[in-house]
Amino acid sequence: QVHIVESGGGLVQPGGSLRLSCAASTNIFAGNVMGWYRQVPGKERLWIARVNSDGDMAMYQDSVKGRFTISRDNAKNTVYLDMSSLKPEDTAVYFCNKSPIDSNIPWGQGTQVTVSS
Repeated sequence: QVHIVESGGGLVQPGGSLRLSCAASTNIFAGNVMGWYRQVPGKERLWIARVNSDGDMAMYQDSVKGRFTISRDNAKNTVYLDMSSLKPEDTAVYFCNKSPIDSNIPWGQGTQVTVSS
């Protein structure tokens, strides 16, 4: 079975923090680079962060560098995204998947993050 479930989104004020979680089935998660992506209505889904299979190397888009931290727990098949100093422009639906994207893996439902006062 192939599945991804994202959670942890919500409404937060500018400057606030959130932690997103992504639980994936073993055949997606194990041994693979995992990434977080986000999508704003009417725009394409964009990659924002990735972490290698060991969890000791991460890369970020410039827009989130220094504010977001990606990590993973291989025992739980879960990847996290710790977001801080959130800005209104971070408002989006957040998804996770392999990185680069595997077109054979269906996307999860995503988790909505809204940054607003």
